[in-house]
Amino acid sequence: MSYLNFDYGVHEHVARITINRPQAYNALDLDSMKELCDIVNRCSSDRAVRAVVVTGAGVKAFCAGGDVAAFAKDPDTVDLLLKEMTGFFHLAISRLAWMDAPVLAAVNGVAAGAGLSLAAACDLALASDTATFTSAYTQIGLSPDGSSSYFLPRILGRRRAMELYLTNRKLSAREALEWGLVNTVVPQAEFAAETERLATQLASGPTRAYGGVKKLLMMSINDTLESQMERETRQIAELGLSADGREGVRAFVEKRKPRFGA
Repeated sequence: MSYLNFDYGVHEHVARITINRPQAYNALDLDSMKELCDIVNRCSSDRAVRAVVVTGAGVKAFCAGGDVAAFAKDPDTVDLLLKEMTGFFHLAISRLAWMDAPVLAAVNGVAAGAGLSLAAACDLALASDTATFTSAYTQIGLSPDGSSSYFLPRILGRRRAMELYLTNRKLSAREALEWGLVNTVVPQAEFAAETERLATQLASGPTRAYGGVKKLLMMSINDTLESQMERETRQIAELGLSADGREGVRAFVEKRKPRFGA
């Protein structure tokens, strides 16, 4: 299926979601968020997908946030527009967060507003050395959306998350790495190759075990020690019976590299 605002495809178990609105710095309008929701629904239901890459077209922007120009078209009904946009956007974020396949944000340029939120919601983040990160919500008198008020305090801590929201400070890629917002920074010339290498590595791994890690970490913050350990017991016991779990143990005993299949 083709999309107007995205490029989407699956190759060798890697799903690639590319926001393709470079003329708007890959900002997301209502139609874009509808398409993103549809893509992620398809992606999360595709058993062939074992890793996901989210990125932006071009070299200037990952995603510059919501399409603010659309907010100005009818100020008296902007609340309805924002409810509809966030409805689709939030469903997409939720699907990405809970799917088994690991999701990699390949931040190739500006990540602002909803773009910052999208990057924060991904499991891993790789940034070009030309990338920048900023909240920008309060700069236009709005509050955050797209899950960043959930993920940023967990990634950065409350103080730094608050600083981003209240000051709209712009972080360079290196600063984002120092803060823990991204996992690694690579030169722009090496960015595509490193994204491909990491995505391929993730796609060859034990997808269900990755999903177990994601679920455990998502729920650990708000749970008690004993409840979390019980969840760990159930998860590891279930995976012990899985094909990948059995293959991993067998490969370890046989002193060879495991061949995971799902």
